[in-house]
Amino acid sequence: LGSARTALYDYLIARKTGGEFVLRIEDTDRKRLVQGAEEELINGLHWLGIDWDEGPLKDGPYGPYRQSERKEIYQQYAKELIEKGSAYYCFCSHERLKKVREEMQKLKKTSHYDGLCRNIPINEAEERIRNGEPHVIRFKTPEEGKTIVKDLLRGEITFDNKMLDDYIIVKSDGWALYHLAATVDDHLMKITHVIRGSEWLPTSPLHHLIWQAFGWKEPTWVHLSVFLKPSGKGKMSKREAAQLSNGGYSIFIKDLEELGYLPEAVINWIALMGWSYDDHTEYFSLDDLVEKFTMKKLNPSPAAINFSKLDHFNKLHIKKLTDRELAERIFPYFEKNSIKASLDELEKIATVLKERMITLDDSVKLCGFLFKE
Repeated sequence: LGSARTALYDYLIARKTGGEFVLRIEDTDRKRLVQGAEEELINGLHWLGIDWDEGPLKDGPYGPYRQSERKEIYQQYAKELIEKGSAYYCFCSHERLKKVREEMQKLKKTSHYDGLCRNIPINEAEERIRNGEPHVIRFKTPEEGKTIVKDLLRGEITFDNKMLDDYIIVKSDGWALYHLAATVDDHLMKITHVIRGSEWLPTSPLHHLIWQAFGWKEPTWVHLSVFLKPSGKGKMSKREAAQLSNGGYSIFIKDLEELGYLPEAVINWIALMGWSYDDHTEYFSLDDLVEKFTMKKLNPSPAAINFSKLDHFNKLHIKKLTDRELAERIFPYFEKNSIKASLDELEKIATVLKERMITLDDSVKLCGFLFKE
């Protein structure tokens, strides 16, 4: 749901302003790769009716659009940061870093890197690399002063530099982390607006500093509200997905499709979790949203996931379908349950179904008996 809402807002801004909506697969964290995740994401966007102008399956002038295919580009820019004195090679072992963390915890200090490798001369560092010594690349965060990040929703956010870390931007396996990869790609792909979840706020000063180090013009930052659990207590996460499925709900787009929700209803629902047009309008088609959406109406406050609202919107959008359209939508559910019903027959009962259905799979429970001896 979170990725879908972000994509939707990006899409609406692009369509409203005559811009381009870019889909980029950020897959540099090789340990967290999930087989089939990219395909699921693409299928989910297609089902929702959110189409991109550039990205996988739609190459444009700034490709490739998978970060795993851009490894050398990031390495080149990481070296540029080192040459500028804004980054450095770090040779500290996992064991040493663990000890540093433990010491800081004992002293009740904020846990971050102690800067041991920060001032190693570049010639010495390069010699150690030639000798095969494992290393990462860290960004050299200023130790004094403050960093101010401008966010469209939240205004200016001030961070004390001494509380920031010298974050790793390239791992020992040569893969860039999101911090560097996304910054480089946003610049090279001429991205004007970056919309993402507020969980990225803690590292937003790092991203701001990387942009500054390169001397590039930053995009407009928009950090969206977080999703809360249906109870309103605590942030919603993928870990809670199993509990939701027991109640017939899900936070995954592919599941919502299987559960009988309309893509139009899901779009309507997620659009209003962090945005509103006024205090009374609630029904929106995708075309309505393109026309009415504005970032000025975004709300940074956390939004509880309300599945009753999803049911409500699904019912509204089912009623808006013609009888033939509804027949076409419910046909696969009858087929899946081995009930032989033609589209013409389903069209005849669509009017009655519209008043009683919440999800498309309700059609089988309500009217399956009509097609059995």
